[in-house]
Amino acid sequence: MIDFKNGSFVKLKKVDNSIADGVTKLFISGEETIGCYKGIRDYVVFTNKRIISVNVQGMTGTKKDFTSMPYSKIQVFSVETSGVFDLDSELEVYFSGAGKVKFEFTGTCDIERIGQLIASYTL
Repeated sequence: MIDFKNGSFVKLKKVDNSIADGVTKLFISGEETIGCYKGIRDYVVFTNKRIISVNVQGMTGTKKDFTSMPYSKIQVFSVETSGVFDLDSELEVYFSGAGKVKFEFTGTCDIERIGQLIASYTL
């Protein structure tokens, strides 16, 4: 599970949506994958209903912790784009009852699209 007290997560880079195959068993009716981002072993799946964080555990990586963060529980979010020297972008999301979760993305991420996605489901 994400350490909500720490509030940060590993740097993520865009990967193809095939990585979401590991979480589709958790999907509800009408839920679809929007985008997938991977760190070293862990990954995050953005759907049209929620953000699912997958914490891969153990030596073999067969044990996984799935944290579901529904858009309906987002109170505030912040998007920080990459710059000339700072190539990383950030997304801070404040969830009711859970607090702040911070996602850091590599410079190739379309952070504006992620912000637009979250806004379309929360506003």
